[in-house]
Amino acid sequence: MENRIIKILPYVVILVLSLVFLYVGNRIAVRGVADNEVTQFYEARVRVVVSVEDHSTAFEEWQTIMFEAEILRGERRGERVTFMQNTRGHFFERFPRVAEVGDRVILGEGAQGAWSFIDYVRIYGIMILGGIFVILLIIFGRVKGFNSILSLGLTCTAIFGVFIPSIISGMNIYISAIIVCIYSIVTTIFIINGFNRKSIAAVAGCLGGVLIAGILTLIMNRALELTGITQSESIHLITLFENPIDLNAIIFAGIIIGATGAIMDIAISISSALWEVKAQAPQTTFSDLFKSGINIGKDILGSSINTLVLAYIGSSLTVILILLGWGVSLFRLMNRELVIVELLQAIAGSFGIFFAMPLTALICAVLFAEKPQFTAPSYPDYPDYPDPFD
Repeated sequence: MENRIIKILPYVVILVLSLVFLYVGNRIAVRGVADNEVTQFYEARVRVVVSVEDHSTAFEEWQTIMFEAEILRGERRGERVTFMQNTRGHFFERFPRVAEVGDRVILGEGAQGAWSFIDYVRIYGIMILGGIFVILLIIFGRVKGFNSILSLGLTCTAIFGVFIPSIISGMNIYISAIIVCIYSIVTTIFIINGFNRKSIAAVAGCLGGVLIAGILTLIMNRALELTGITQSESIHLITLFENPIDLNAIIFAGIIIGATGAIMDIAISISSALWEVKAQAPQTTFSDLFKSGINIGKDILGSSINTLVLAYIGSSLTVILILLGWGVSLFRLMNRELVIVELLQAIAGSFGIFFAMPLTALICAVLFAEKPQFTAPSYPDYPDYPDPFD
């Protein structure tokens, strides 16, 4: 019973410290966040189609449909309101279809009390899919699966509850991003793998890789003369909030946060593999452990870098297609800041993965290697000398 408590105690301590960080961090981050919301949004269910008005011209036909809906949440729950949805032919439709009775929709109340159709409620479908994934992960992963979900929830809470509010309130984005990355690395690895030498090696290797990615990003940010305006919407960040946002800092934060997951993956993979090697072959030396770590890292390196690069390419695919559709040359496309930033994210993250591999292998070899053994001479008339390392 005592041994079990000793094993659980570090887990509980890390979890408690994680929750304290989230609470205190959120309280500090939201101090300078102002509520700029003008339009109030409500979830509602369409109850009745009030009227349908047809319109037509020589070029197109469309309808103006009036609905009555019931507010489902908030202080105005149960209230009946009317809103209008206007469709201007299939080509100009913003939404996949016209609302129907029974649909859950998001309605906005403007300053004059007029209600407008904002969008369909989609979050519940994602929640169901996510719930199925969580159940399957816990069934197959058991405690490890539960801890994986727990660490993911803590990381997402840190990003949306601490990091993003800190940006809006005008805090230093570089420092906030680094703190959140360290928090994510420490909580994820220690909660999933426990507090042991395997986890310590993975944390150290991952922090080293993220540090390399961050330093490289800072250097290239200046060398490439980036402005941070990767899209037309980026310029709004300068004037949208009370505290102007450093767009170059946003690039830095996006790169190291995006790279943290991939670097963490390779660090955990190497440390876990070498831990098993040592468990199965206790006499494995420092040199053999280091060589095994390098060989394991080589096998993982290619797929990890591909994963990172393909993720960034996929995230910007729509914009790239639009630019090519406008007839932008490949040379001009590759020099656009949007594409340059995506390439920088992929390359800086890949450097982080590359350096995390030998660093994790080295730290694992140092922590896992067996202490040197001293074999005392044996004489027939005297007992063996005690081993000084026992």
